[in-house]
Amino acid sequence: MDLTHFKDGKPHMVDVTEKPATFRTATAEAFVELTEEALKALEAGGVGKGDPLSVAQLAGIMAAKKTSDLIPLCHPLPLTGVEVKVELQKEARRVRIEATVRTKAETGVEMEALTACAVAALTVYDMLKAASKGLVIQEVRLLYKAGGKSGEWRREA
Repeated sequence: MDLTHFKDGKPHMVDVTEKPATFRTATAEAFVELTEEALKALEAGGVGKGDPLSVAQLAGIMAAKKTSDLIPLCHPLPLTGVEVKVELQKEARRVRIEATVRTKAETGVEMEALTACAVAALTVYDMLKAASKGLVIQEVRLLYKAGGKSGEWRREA
């Protein structure tokens, strides 16, 4: 398999000029493992910066829109929808983040969904680091994608 972002051993942006714009969607997830101190701070409403879960949700949406500014060979895309869910899973002592991104474009939105999750997870860390530096960001991963030449893909359970 050839890597599409390399030509003659050098990085390059893939030319999608001739590709048709089609509906594309991607869903990703990430987890932030909490310490007992961070869980208590989260349940108490954060550590003075506001609600960590709401701020992380907004950060994830913003990150999806800025992905091409962060990932060097990513195309800027006209996103038609970004949904970020941030939920406390108290029993597991973690925060789960899920992002779904949609577009009608020439290339997919996997990187936008992954970036949304990663930045939302980093935001949870930032908002709770005063309570504990021992938080762990885990499993930033693609769950689903549809559209384009490669069609549909789903992570197996």
